[in-house]
Amino acid sequence: MAEPAYDFHHHADTWPEQGSWTWDDYVRLPEDGQRYEIIHGVLYVSPAPRLIHQFVASRLSQLMGLFALDRRLGVVLAAPLDVLLPGVASPVQPDVVFLKNENLPDLEEALNFEGVPDLLVEILSPGNPSLDLEVKLRAYEEAGVAEYWIVDPKLRTVVLHRLGTGRSGYRRLGPFRAGEVVRSAVLSGFGLKVEDLFPY
Repeated sequence: MAEPAYDFHHHADTWPEQGSWTWDDYVRLPEDGQRYEIIHGVLYVSPAPRLIHQFVASRLSQLMGLFALDRRLGVVLAAPLDVLLPGVASPVQPDVVFLKNENLPDLEEALNFEGVPDLLVEILSPGNPSLDLEVKLRAYEEAGVAEYWIVDPKLRTVVLHRLGTGRSGYRRLGPFRAGEVVRSAVLSGFGLKVEDLFPY
């Protein structure tokens, strides 16, 4: 199970107990290079990602982004981006986000995205994989995110989770490995070879 953020109890007079964190608390957090996320009132913190994490995130957002742009399907955004999932998270910061045209906020005015993205991608970090594999998986499923990709740079795999009909819960597809093609149902027509995500 993913562990919450480091102990804030010595600042009990200024920070809430775990389970009671809100967006207002989040915006008061220090800008210290950590990634903070709040899921069902619990604060989680992750250190700055490794370079392989950043490479994969950049590569995937480029490939998805160009595909979506060329076909006028929507917009692909990369972290850092605060995503507020109503009733679930305030916020999470997915590594890659795809928003269909009909779900786009005002890109010039919006400071964050409030709602349910169409597709989210998380890239596992060795320090806290259970955050993406367990906590966020349940949160995204509960929020109704139609497609959730999990990329594991160490194993060089991609796992897809897709909502069934009538929001019956996620169906797991994969893991997909080198030599296989991952295809999105949400970003219609998009597919990529797993090995194309990695530098060597």
